[in-house]
Amino acid sequence: MSDKPTIVFLGPSYPYRGGIASFTERLAREFQSSGFNCLLYTFSLQYPSFLFPGKTQYSKEARPADLKIKETINSINPLNWFSVGSELKKLSPDFIIVRYWLPFMAPSFGTILRIVRQNKHTKVICIADNIIPHERRLGDKLLTSYFNKAVDGYIVMSEQVQQDITTLGIKKPVQLLHHPLFDHFGDPVERHTARKELGIDHQGGLILFFGFIRHYKGLDLLLEAMADPRIKESGYKLVIAGEFYEDPVKYTNLINSYELNDQVILFNEFIPENKIRYFFSAADVLVQPYRHATQSGVTPLSMHFELPMIVTDAGGLKEMVVDKITGLIVQKNAASIANGILEYFMKGKEFFIPALIQQKKTYSWSVMKAGIMNFVIRLKSEKNAK
Repeated sequence: MSDKPTIVFLGPSYPYRGGIASFTERLAREFQSSGFNCLLYTFSLQYPSFLFPGKTQYSKEARPADLKIKETINSINPLNWFSVGSELKKLSPDFIIVRYWLPFMAPSFGTILRIVRQNKHTKVICIADNIIPHERRLGDKLLTSYFNKAVDGYIVMSEQVQQDITTLGIKKPVQLLHHPLFDHFGDPVERHTARKELGIDHQGGLILFFGFIRHYKGLDLLLEAMADPRIKESGYKLVIAGEFYEDPVKYTNLINSYELNDQVILFNEFIPENKIRYFFSAADVLVQPYRHATQSGVTPLSMHFELPMIVTDAGGLKEMVVDKITGLIVQKNAASIANGILEYFMKGKEFFIPALIQQKKTYSWSVMKAGIMNFVIRLKSEKNAK
């Protein structure tokens, strides 16, 4: 093993797609740039296909040549958990960073980490995307409790998740570090160029809804807002860019019933990395009409591209928007969202840009890395004090 400090990242990374995988890979690169030996342990099987709501779990991007990725975790095979746990116990990394977003992963991660910690050396830090899932199921608390006993402390990226940890009665140390900006999808391009690349010939106001589509994300509320007569008269159009993780008929029926076919431009697909910048460069504003939320990777993505946001007052979404300065915070209903859209275009995008540029400087990967290292030092000092 290398003489460099070793970190193991446990959770989704290539060949799996999505925000968590992208985050893990970017964070690993940040640590590698500071001299750490980083190993990414991802899945050989993440979800059985019948449990996955999208079209595919797998990325179409090229394999990252600069990262050491091992496809080894089978989420439903207990024999595999003992094998991976024993391997990592012997490897004895300085610490493990594990992602937790769904109780389904608690048995595999919890078992692997219990075995690793028997070496009395490796610290286990959980970056908790969700501690209480968006869509709750029987047994969630029991599974999370099992996982919790295998970690030393939590990094959270929103006050909402921090509050959820308290709600569940978890007593482990917690550190709040906001989601860094996704800065590895390229730079913005000129608006006209971006719209041409996407095949959008609309010259007026363009609203963006980005990311996979589930009920809690409130796309139906945004469609209802688009049906407001004032917005219809304005000529503003809505781009929906993301894959449906539920039956799309509900939304196509709304588009038809509200007579929005001329106002909505639909890209029903997982957006590849090389296309992301065109959507955020083409739009005038991002709208996140969520019913409830912890945090969203779409928020720092929008901030990187200096695209102001209209977000609902849901969970951690509002923590990264300064109301009426870097964007707008609205209530979780169609009327408030419609009013927010009208207010935004009345002020104009340029009104929000200067403050947004200043705000984005505080959400860097170096800040996240330093925060994690300080947290590791804290965990060690607290253990020594006992």
